[in-house]
Amino acid sequence: MSEAPVSIPALLARNARDRGSRPANREKEYGIWQSWTWAEIAGEVEALALGLLDLGLEVGEHVVISGRNRPALYWAMVAIQRAGAIPVPIYQDAAVEEIAYQLDHCGAVMAIAGDQEQVDKLRDAAGDASALRHVIYLDPRGLRKYDHAGLTAYTEVQETGRAARERLGAELRERTDALGLDDVCVMLYTSGTTGRPKGVVLSNYNIIQTAKASSEFDRLTDREDVVAYLPMAWVGDFIFSVGQAYWTGFCVNCPESPDTLMADLREIGPTYYFAPPRVFETQLTNVMIRMEDATRLKKALFHHFMAHAQRVGPAILDGREVSAVDRWKYRLGEAMVYGPLKNTLGFSRIHVGYTAGEAIGPEIFDFYRGLGINLKQLYGQTEATVFITQQPDSEVRSDTVGVASPGVEIRIAENGEVYYRSPGVFVEYFRNPESTASTKDADGWVATGDAGFFEKGSGHLRIIDRAKDVGKLAGGGMFAPKYVENKLKFFPNILEAVVFGAGRETCVAFLNIDLNAVGNWAERNNIGYGSYQELSQHPRVLETMCGHVAEVNRSIAADPMLSGCQIHRFVVLHKQLDADDGELTRTQKVRRKVIGEKFEDILAALYSDAEEVYTETEVTYEDGRKGRITATLRIQDAEVQPAAVPVREAAE
Repeated sequence: MSEAPVSIPALLARNARDRGSRPANREKEYGIWQSWTWAEIAGEVEALALGLLDLGLEVGEHVVISGRNRPALYWAMVAIQRAGAIPVPIYQDAAVEEIAYQLDHCGAVMAIAGDQEQVDKLRDAAGDASALRHVIYLDPRGLRKYDHAGLTAYTEVQETGRAARERLGAELRERTDALGLDDVCVMLYTSGTTGRPKGVVLSNYNIIQTAKASSEFDRLTDREDVVAYLPMAWVGDFIFSVGQAYWTGFCVNCPESPDTLMADLREIGPTYYFAPPRVFETQLTNVMIRMEDATRLKKALFHHFMAHAQRVGPAILDGREVSAVDRWKYRLGEAMVYGPLKNTLGFSRIHVGYTAGEAIGPEIFDFYRGLGINLKQLYGQTEATVFITQQPDSEVRSDTVGVASPGVEIRIAENGEVYYRSPGVFVEYFRNPESTASTKDADGWVATGDAGFFEKGSGHLRIIDRAKDVGKLAGGGMFAPKYVENKLKFFPNILEAVVFGAGRETCVAFLNIDLNAVGNWAERNNIGYGSYQELSQHPRVLETMCGHVAEVNRSIAADPMLSGCQIHRFVVLHKQLDADDGELTRTQKVRRKVIGEKFEDILAALYSDAEEVYTETEVTYEDGRKGRITATLRIQDAEVQPAAVPVREAAE
């Protein structure tokens, strides 16, 4: 019996040997799907690894990878590992300043870029002081007239590698064979919600053990199909598209572009799927928009059968008892509504789906499970190699994140903060021993920064909010902004919400409208507008937002513990919150402190008696230029409900 693989390259060698003719990667290019088997991938990786050795890549050096999801960039990660070096995928939409910091921080000596845009940003970021000595590009379009000193085509590096097999083959085998479980597999940067991104060092042991445990948890096999469309710099994409893919041997499919994702998703029909809540929210919004344009009969059928799906669909999915009549009606709905809708979304074959990163609205979660999609929640972070908790089949709920993943221990500190210990716990923060020590103690326990508690009876973990964000209102009530924000974002018209109130008497909010949803509504109601700013301040839009906030307040008022978090005043912002402006992270998480400081004048007006506020804001345009926009925002007073009386007080 052969020894268990101890690195990603070792897993590749096993797959090439045991399932060499099975598809491992597909990519759609120029409208045609191309496929590579595990044996073919092994050859592509070896050629690139030999070429990297020829370029002088040394053991332990860092190589940055930037671009959209493409098989060749995933192969590059494994080729870098075969050469004994460390891959560092970065966000392709990162600004030059962010890339410059990461290049300098990790000391990258080479970079592999997807296209001309990435080459330009890497060169601008590198400047004269960077250690970066060579850039390899995948797509040659637009690069023919560039100075190719230190710039080489991906295919050319592979050709050089193939020619150098006799000269460098022994050295490559030696470096690959030297890899062990304790060696670094990849370095991934955190999203930088509260400051500079940190380089999270993950070992082969972290990746392989986590991939093994999570794959067995959901009974994944080499027959799965996944679609790789999330940022390659995100730990979730790495564990799904590399870790689990190489452990189980399933096929990873790369869409042609972000614009063709939905069409490509339908063509592939993934069996295993992950998306953050925002993707599911956007898909649901698009469904609802299309239904608004449907005939009266189609609308009636849709709403009738979807109401039935919400009532019995999750129970049928979980194998619970449902009456024969309800099952018959659900099968009829499957034929008329659910099946065609799942096919349109590309979800017909999914048997395991996950969402994570932020809490998902319960109504959105129940919508998909009502369709018969086995959508579940997990809780994790980069430092855990993703998995901290998962939801077992038949124990899926919208208000918890499940139980501890296999091999994970969890404890709750006195202040409510969640701690965990597992085989996936990161090695260290690169060049940051202070942060490493403050996050991970000597016994391997890691502080998540999130506040939560275990439910009695079920043993499921519930996450309240970020520990640093959970606070007190001036009156002593609990302040949990994310709880309120998630309720607000359930409405298709609201893309983003940011709630403030820590240490204050009342809570206030900034809202972003969803331009797609609200723009469609405006078109159907013959409401003209010239810009996002103009539409966001339209009286009927503000009236609609008041209705949404009032509905959320009624829901919050029913919770005795959080009733003080009702929104008293709010504004609809004149611009969308944007990662390029520093208001969101690259994973689309709100940077609350930055937003509070940037829009300090608006926040001050919300806590005054003002009815409107004039503001000037610096923005970043798509080409990187800076500019300023001005606006006068109407401040809205919200309908606030009497707080529910806690059970204990009512008894007294």
